[in-house]
Amino acid sequence: MKFGIRKPSIKKSIRARTTGRLKRKIKKSIIPFYGKKGTGIIKHPKKAVYNKVYHKTSFSIFGLLKKLIK
Repeated sequence: MKFGIRKPSIKKSIRARTTGRLKRKIKKSIIPFYGKKGTGIIKHPKKAVYNKVYHKTSFSIFGLLKKLIK
């Protein structure tokens, strides 16, 4: 488990920003619960709990910079 600052990945960041709108639209029409909040706990409970704890105990450099700028 990671505590503290997360190491940013430029590759993953670009990948997340360029995932097509069309691809998400198709998945949403085929998979009924795609993109809905709270469905992770139903599909993968162990992974959902891990992710919840991970995001509560670590933080991003960019999030830290946003708070300092405000």
